[in-house]
Amino acid sequence: MAGGGGNMESGEPEFQVAPMIDVLLVLLIFFMSITSAQIEALDNTINLPIAPDARERKPDSNQRTVNVRWIANEQKALMTYGGKEWEDREALSEELKAVAATLPHPSLGTRLEILLRADKLTPAKEVAAAITVLAQATAKVAYSTYNK
Repeated sequence: MAGGGGNMESGEPEFQVAPMIDVLLVLLIFFMSITSAQIEALDNTINLPIAPDARERKPDSNQRTVNVRWIANEQKALMTYGGKEWEDREALSEELKAVAATLPHPSLGTRLEILLRADKLTPAKEVAAAITVLAQATAKVAYSTYNK
């Protein structure tokens, strides 16, 4: 009994490598695109506030991340979503409404959940204004913190 491929005349099935390589390359492209989208969603310049009772959230395909970065020297908050800075908050709200429309829910309206990552130096009124913008698209808004 010899190992290896064989042909149909010997009765042993032949293992073909080419289709396996194709599948492997498709999976590699898929995971690379997902990873780059997740990295783009996070703003590493944001220092999250600490909340001792915070719990870890599980990743969800219906979840989108909005960052609020506090620019101290200009005394203003800058919102980022999808790798883009949004000066016009109404435009951001319309963008999120369009995303919410692609994720319908039979009874709740939408399955869209928004994770708000605001810098710990951002004033409360700016965070409240950001939540108001996000709430126009969905009622499911979570606030991101560290648990240290």
